[in-house]
Amino acid sequence: MSDPGNYAGSADRSLGQLVASATAELSALVHDEIALAKAEVRQDVKRGVIGSVAFIVTGVLILFSIPVLSFAAAYGIHNLGLGLAWSFLIVGGAFILLGILLALFGYAKIKKVKPPEKSIASAKQTAAVLQGVKPHPRPETAADAILPVGGSTRSDRAIESAPVRDKASAVARSST
Repeated sequence: MSDPGNYAGSADRSLGQLVASATAELSALVHDEIALAKAEVRQDVKRGVIGSVAFIVTGVLILFSIPVLSFAAAYGIHNLGLGLAWSFLIVGGAFILLGILLALFGYAKIKKVKPPEKSIASAKQTAAVLQGVKPHPRPETAADAILPVGGSTRSDRAIESAPVRDKASAVARSST
């Protein structure tokens, strides 16, 4: 028969199973938060691209209006009447008006771009929950478990009798 403590629904799970479960859930949480951030950023990037394209089209239309206005001014000076030159001025003015409308549209789209608020709030909430978690104290390793069981050499006894200032120096001394 199998041990009932090995089932996921059992209340008597081992420490290893609990750690594995917590690690898997934390990993899934991080993956979900990354997916949420990607979705929000993707949406804002789309708005930004639409606004940028509107600004580029605005620039192109204004750039196209310069030669038209130049031809209109030249024909206007030449004719000094309401002939062909006025028609060029009307077309150039229409391009500028269309460019201004597209610039306003682009500005409105770019103004809607904002930071990924849901991801930031979720990350802050997760950080607040994780700050409340206290790690379990780890048992100290006894010096007797590190030292050899058999007879000690003179250098081993010197290391044992030397005062230890921190754990790192104790490990460094015991490994020499």
